[in-house]
Amino acid sequence: MPLQSLFPTRIYTARLDPRAASGGGLNSRLLRECRQLALDDGAGRTWSKTNYPGGYTSYSSASRMHQMSPTFGQLEKRIDKHVRRFAGALDFDPAGRELVMTDCWVNVMSRHVVHGLHLHPLASISGSYYVRTPQGCSGLKFEDPRLDRFMAAPPRKARARRDNQVWVTIPAEQGNLVLFESWLRHEVAPNPTEAERISVSFNYSWF
Repeated sequence: MPLQSLFPTRIYTARLDPRAASGGGLNSRLLRECRQLALDDGAGRTWSKTNYPGGYTSYSSASRMHQMSPTFGQLEKRIDKHVRRFAGALDFDPAGRELVMTDCWVNVMSRHVVHGLHLHPLASISGSYYVRTPQGCSGLKFEDPRLDRFMAAPPRKARARRDNQVWVTIPAEQGNLVLFESWLRHEVAPNPTEAERISVSFNYSWF
């Protein structure tokens, strides 16, 4: 068919730590530090009670973990090369500047904890690295950015091709990295498992 695909929305996924599944490598050190931070960060726990009910996030209290911990600094270095690849695929031209990690924080989702629909203002590329993902836990759900402009468009088929769906969920897999442009809205459905779902979220910017 004489079709053209314009203005695509791109998501980047990669295996960042191949030893994560066996409980080794960088991932094991990140897991220990994420759990310790959740115990030590009183300010973060207080903020989470109101803004992240049932879970824990260091978003408001320790949001530059890559500058505070050598372990998270190692994570930053591993992510950097993938961000460069993704930015290249997007044909970014940051006027001679570098895309650098500006924020990096921890999320711990216990049973039924939800991460509502949001985007990341004042950032260029955002993402998540999955430290611990119990079997059956929620993935990262992305919204079609054109959704509010569909107007009179009919509903999509139940078995529509993935690139025609208005919501797509990327599974959360321990040791994996997901990158996306920061304007893309996303959410995490309630964690249906008894075990904690632990991730590290981050932003990159060029200004």
